[in-house]
This record gives sequence, C-alpha cells and structure tokens, in this order.
Amino acid sequence: MPSCRPTLSQGTGPFLTNHAAVPLRSRIGRGHVLVGRVLRYPDCAPLRGAAVELWQESPNGQYNRRGHAGIVTGRAGTFRFQGPVPPAGYGRPPHIHIRVGAPGFEEVVTTYVLARGERSGRITIVLVSNL
Repeated sequence: MPSCRPTLSQGTGPFLTNHAAVPLRSRIGRGHVLVGRVLRYPDCAPLRGAAVELWQESPNGQYNRRGHAGIVTGRAGTFRFQGPVPPAGYGRPPHIHIRVGAPGFEEVVTTYVLARGERSGRITIVLVSNL
C-alpha cells in the first residue's frame, strides 16, 4: 500500500460540542456529492467506524441543523455525503466543514473547498493514533 501523510487539523469549525446532537444522515439535499475515505497512519489501512461530521451553510448563509450531517465509515473506511452546492459567503468559496474522529485517534477538523461548478468531489482523511 502506498505511503500516506496525516491530515493536518485546521483547528475549529462551526461544530457543536455535543456529538449526540449530530443528525446521522448522509443526505441533506441534492446538487453535490462528496465521497471520502478515512485511513489510519502510518499503514494507510481503512478506518472502519470513524465518525464523520459535515456542516455547510444553508442558502441563507447560516449554519443550522439543515446543513448538518453525521456519517459512520464502513468496512472500507468510506463515506458518501450528498447535499446542495453550498453558497459562497464572507469572501470564501463554497465549502464543507468536516470533523473526523475515532476512538484511539486524534480528531481532525478540515474544510473541503468546492471548485467552481463542481458537482462531485473526493477527499481522503488520514488519522494518527493518540495512544
């Protein structure tokens, strides 16, 4: 398997501290599909059972429950999220905030930025053990 590099966390995002409040769903609308993989470092093996939290702005530019979703990765460490194309706002291009965590691993917060006109995208997130 090829080598992989840990994903650097970008710090915080619009996330709640109460993980139980994250609605478990993989679809919040139509227009854009983001597929991803969560791997563990250093062996690049898929990480099953990782919690992937996604949050994007609603059309009115607000972060609310409508743009919030949570997914648990499957056996291959993969997830699929479908939603409307997020709006650009506050001088930033359309983007989706992503927080990924799993027991025994450091949490990662990152942002997926959509290219102009993009209707589908891919992301790989690599977690590092905290043991």
